[in-house]
Amino acid sequence: MVTIKDVAKRAGVSVMTVSRVINGSKNVKESTREKVLKAIEELGYVPNSVARSLILKKTLTIGLVISDITNPFFTTIARGVEDTAISKHFTVILCNTDENPEKEMMYAEVLAKSKVDGVIYASASGKKTPLKSLFLKNIPIVLIDRTIEGVNDLDIVRGDSVLGAYLLTKHLIDLGHRRIGIIVGSHFISTARDRVEGYKKALNEANIPIDESLIKINKNSKFSKDDGYRLTKELLDLENPPTAIFGGNNLMAVGALLAIRERGLEIPDDISLVSFDDIESLSEVYPFLTVVKQPAYTMGVIATELLIRRIEDKDRIKEKREILLTPELIIRKSTAPPKRKI
Repeated sequence: MVTIKDVAKRAGVSVMTVSRVINGSKNVKESTREKVLKAIEELGYVPNSVARSLILKKTLTIGLVISDITNPFFTTIARGVEDTAISKHFTVILCNTDENPEKEMMYAEVLAKSKVDGVIYASASGKKTPLKSLFLKNIPIVLIDRTIEGVNDLDIVRGDSVLGAYLLTKHLIDLGHRRIGIIVGSHFISTARDRVEGYKKALNEANIPIDESLIKINKNSKFSKDDGYRLTKELLDLENPPTAIFGGNNLMAVGALLAIRERGLEIPDDISLVSFDDIESLSEVYPFLTVVKQPAYTMGVIATELLIRRIEDKDRIKEKREILLTPELIIRKSTAPPKRKI
């Protein structure tokens, strides 16, 4: 079996230098790195992950806690996390909570017992209680997408939900809409609160009175298709229904689309529909949805880079790091001026 000593001998360097190359250290000359990589390839050397873990005193694994694996937004985040982790010689343990606080608590405890080196965390409950088991083990945590009540000292990477909701609502207002419904998940979730805030900001700026009957907030934490369908039906049942609907995320927008079509209404002729977050498959069918798109893959990449830096240098990094990413408004064919005058 080929060993790290064989690689060092073939490359004409020390074992420590080979180890540095394997672990992606920057303190190696490029010419030396190339010699080591060439020797590894020629000898067919495969680093022993267990041995590396013992040397580095790390498991070289990170946990990723996401709230809904069926949501393409979180799937794309997961891809960004995995690609970046693998490039840094870490593996990823994926935990899907289904927006269930009990599953969130269970997975946090499992990751703590698994002695992962760090965790990227999208909260399902919006509460800090599930984090206690990770805090007790002094495991580095980077929050992603969502803030957590009472937790102000952890690194976080998130999109600007207030701005994104403002841009979508303003787009509808600019088209002439005055009765704009919004459907979102529970206010336990920070992104739900932020999107309602951005929605209200645009209405206030345009001097349009806030009608609370047009704001439909799911009682549980979910942003699901079924919830979008149900809440949209409630909006359409109003005596004075909206001329446009803002889906709080992509899955809720799909539910809204189904409810609208069930009523025999056409988009955008009878009612406009917009969505926070994109769904690639929906952009390929009529009507093409107007959306605010977040850089989900980039979010996963940055969160992983921050976490690994924290793992490798956690004693020296003191200050909290917050990365706020700007969403992009993409105007397609699901929005038009209202036929019904308000």
